[in-house]
Amino acid sequence: MNNQDKNTVDGFGDEWSRFDQSDLPDAEQHLLFKEYFSVFPWSDISKESIGFDLGCGTGRWAKSVAPKVKKLICIDPSSALDISKKNLSSFNNCEFYSATVDEIPMEDNSMDFGYSLGVLHHVPDTALGIKQCVHKLKHGAPFLLYLYYRFDNRPTWFRFIWHLTDLFRRVISKMPYRLRYFASQIIAFVVYFPLARMSFLLEKLNIGVSNFPLSSYKNLSFYTMRTDALDRFGTRLEQRFTRDEIKEMMHNAGLEGIRFSDSKPFWVAVGFKSAKNSSA
Repeated sequence: MNNQDKNTVDGFGDEWSRFDQSDLPDAEQHLLFKEYFSVFPWSDISKESIGFDLGCGTGRWAKSVAPKVKKLICIDPSSALDISKKNLSSFNNCEFYSATVDEIPMEDNSMDFGYSLGVLHHVPDTALGIKQCVHKLKHGAPFLLYLYYRFDNRPTWFRFIWHLTDLFRRVISKMPYRLRYFASQIIAFVVYFPLARMSFLLEKLNIGVSNFPLSSYKNLSFYTMRTDALDRFGTRLEQRFTRDEIKEMMHNAGLEGIRFSDSKPFWVAVGFKSAKNSSA
């Protein structure tokens, strides 16, 4: 099976060429990194560790991981890999491979850690993609995963609003790249920015905003809103999963000791390759 969708891969190449993260404020990069890696077991990682970033994109996560390890293998099937090479040019411990999740270029049971954030919900068979990543890990090695959630921790009305917005995504994501970009930037300006700022103001008034739409952007820059609007509405293939479904896929892939972050983004989880799968 060719576990990729070419339209989606090409779309990400276009997205990251427009948003190469060079304008992302350093403080915001640090904040986002802490959120996505909040459950990652850094105590198990050292300067002798070798791991991989599956779907590295522009290298925004690799930029913070590379200084902590011996070698980081950055893998991406899209043209964004060239941007990653540029953004990570100051590091001499990064290797780059243009490959899909079917073609991960390391030997099985060879990696000290791995992570794939916001990638495997964009492949046809997410469960298989997780297994293909886990194959590369040593026994006991951690794998960090972020998949879009199915709003299983949100009220019914929240899920209804999302279903309405998904109708727009299905239309916009089929447009030519230039129109996709234009439509997403309008959405960022007229939807993301006002709702995010309203959340910010409501929180200042001690009003809870945890279920307010787009409240996760209340302290983030407009640059991130623009990036994520294109990511959200310009991507052809998108799958979403409940926490239980993600846990089951990770378990079936040979991970144990699975734990989830209880804060945004949802869902981030880490698991460790079990001994019985060390030969897989």
